[in-house]
Amino acid sequence: MEPEAAVPAPAETNISDIGPRASRLGIEIAGIVGLVEDLVKLGAEQQASARAVVTSARETSETNRMLASSMAQVRESAEETRSVLGESADKVAHTLAASVEKLQSLSNGVLSLTETLDKVSETIKSVSSASASINEIARETQLVALNASIEAARLGDAGKGFAVIGAAVKALADQIGVFAKQNEVSLRSLEGTLGQLTAEAKQNSSTAEAAMAASGEAAETTRTIQSLVTTVGKLTDGIVSMADPVQRNVASNERVRDELKKFVTMSKTCHEKLDSAGESSEAILDISENFILFIAESGIETPDTPFIELARTTAAEVSALFEQAVDDGAIGLADLFDENYQPVPDTNPQQVLTRFTAFTDRVLPEIQEPILKVNDRIAFAAAVDRNGYLPTHNLVYSKPQGDDPVWNAANCRNHRIFNDRTGFGAGRNTRPFLLQTYRRDMGGGSFVLMKDISAPIYVKGRHWGGFRMGYKPET
Repeated sequence: MEPEAAVPAPAETNISDIGPRASRLGIEIAGIVGLVEDLVKLGAEQQASARAVVTSARETSETNRMLASSMAQVRESAEETRSVLGESADKVAHTLAASVEKLQSLSNGVLSLTETLDKVSETIKSVSSASASINEIARETQLVALNASIEAARLGDAGKGFAVIGAAVKALADQIGVFAKQNEVSLRSLEGTLGQLTAEAKQNSSTAEAAMAASGEAAETTRTIQSLVTTVGKLTDGIVSMADPVQRNVASNERVRDELKKFVTMSKTCHEKLDSAGESSEAILDISENFILFIAESGIETPDTPFIELARTTAAEVSALFEQAVDDGAIGLADLFDENYQPVPDTNPQQVLTRFTAFTDRVLPEIQEPILKVNDRIAFAAAVDRNGYLPTHNLVYSKPQGDDPVWNAANCRNHRIFNDRTGFGAGRNTRPFLLQTYRRDMGGGSFVLMKDISAPIYVKGRHWGGFRMGYKPET
């Protein structure tokens, strides 16, 4: 039998490697937590956007249905209008045609009457001229009769027969003269009447010519109405051709809406899973932080040990300072624990004040500012109360606010409440220390990966808050 292969001895594990590895593990987990938080926010935004799109699709579908219904009504009205307008146009055309024909006949009659009256006027003039000639003849006949009577009287008995003839001729001439005068009076009356008729005929002729012109316009109106009927017909055909695409659009929108609903459901499911992943990552981060706490309390040196000791020492120093101030009457205990936060007007991000803010602004900088010079990796060092309220920040982060909220968020961090997981945890922690790894929000979507070490601050046996110190991880 072949000899058994020798089992290699396990490699020696250097216990000093546990601290750095745990520290790096915490950093990696914090990065994962940050990514999950980003995904959760992104998922929420996507879900909100999807719901907004579904709402828009629903509104669009409703609008399309209303449009389809309206187009159906318009189509029906257009068909009815085309039918009624067509019938009306035919009636109007027939009526106008008959009217035009009658107007033309009447106009022609009026014009013919005018011509007849002109002829009658010429005849009357001829009659008047003849009547004048008859009067002239009558006068000459009377002269002849008068001469005959004179000659008969001069001849005596020989001229008696001639006298009888002369008397008869005179009587005839007188009678002709009477008739001629009556004829003149009648002719003058007839001429007056004929003049009136002629004037009226001329006026009627002008009216008739205007009527004929109007009949021409009426014919043009008939053509316009017929053209309108044609236009309405084309419009109706257009509406009919539009109805089908609208109906297809309605159906398409319904399908899009159904797909969007599915997307919203999927987005909701993903968001729920991301929430669950976020909770799990938070739990892993808690385990990591507790593990680092366990390692530190076990006496194992880690890269974070110097910062832990500095935070605990400074927290004790702040506690002693606060207690001494209470004993000296510099501030009342109730004022020091004031949680009635008063908003500072016109600040963005919002800043608040308490009854102890002026006190901490006066006494804390001499403790906090020197810490920034201890190590280049230290970004800030400040005390917070139990609710994450940071009354007095480092001077570099305590500039007066301006008009830019993004700039304010990075440079005006004093007098603000940081009640996120890290800030709230630092304020509420009562264990010897709390080491957290997180992404520091610098405003405008900018984040910096930070480690946060905090130690509790007690005043007269009461938990006031904690002393926070943020520093950059080792690279």
